[in-house]
Amino acid sequence: MRVYGEFDFIESISEMFRSMPNNGFEGIGDDCAVLPIGDDEALVFTSDMLNENIHFLTDKSTPFQIGYKSLMVNISDVAAMGAKPVATLLSLALPNDKFGEWSAEFMRGYKKASKKYGVKLVGGDTVGSKSGVCISVTAIGRAPMANIKRRSAAKVGDVVMVTGKLGASAAGLRDVLEGRLSTRNAKLHLMPEAQVREGEWLGQQASVHAMADISDGIASDLQHILDKSKRGAIISEQNIPIARGASFQDAICGGEDYQLIFTVDKCEAKELAQRFEEQFGKPLYKIGRVVRPNYDCYYIGWESEKGDVTYIHDWVGGYNHFGFED
Repeated sequence: MRVYGEFDFIESISEMFRSMPNNGFEGIGDDCAVLPIGDDEALVFTSDMLNENIHFLTDKSTPFQIGYKSLMVNISDVAAMGAKPVATLLSLALPNDKFGEWSAEFMRGYKKASKKYGVKLVGGDTVGSKSGVCISVTAIGRAPMANIKRRSAAKVGDVVMVTGKLGASAAGLRDVLEGRLSTRNAKLHLMPEAQVREGEWLGQQASVHAMADISDGIASDLQHILDKSKRGAIISEQNIPIARGASFQDAICGGEDYQLIFTVDKCEAKELAQRFEEQFGKPLYKIGRVVRPNYDCYYIGWESEKGDVTYIHDWVGGYNHFGFED
């Protein structure tokens, strides 16, 4: 029995609207929609929702933390396009008891995250809710067209890299659920940091081809790049950078790390990594390589320390925001 999930739904929507005029927009398929605006520049747009008891727990998170996270998870998509976030629109559905002190504290967290990266709140909406808190953010970014990174641009031979250690958020969620709210991983889960400056810098590098943010785990987010690029990839299990306190499964499937995963020309990967570390004071991690697909199967192959490769990409899966069987 097949499980119908989030990405099946997105694909069906994309197909439904495929024949309609695009009005200048690049359509569904990347972290953001792209709108060229002249002078070789583009605006990018993304929209994300966070629902109580799915993306956050109001009894485990402060409203300040929820506000901060709401902004960060959205501008992470802008960073994944190689763009600079410039503005957001915020819509809130709140139960009666969340108007007042709770909503004011939420907005203080949202403002702190916005101020950190100079992102202006320019509009939105507020409504009542009878079924918990629902948050919807639309983020807008801007970049030269040449800097825009798309999932479809990976090339055979590219090196696959990530901008940081993985699995901290998944490990942090366990800590949160067990009441350990002050651990390092719990704090990273409750108040993640988007790789905004890193994404804009990577956008300026012609050797960087395809890029995405790690919101659902690399098992899902790398697969999106491979599907759009019509490529395969071999990932070295021993090269996955695992955060302290996290497991291998956390690192590849946990999601919500909001690091960036990207492919880069193999001849320039070493120099890029050196310049990145000089710029940001932290390393890039090489985790694999892009290869030709087998019979139109855009797989992730997992390479063990012994060199054995398992050509199965769906033995693990990233985070799915909903799933039901048909």
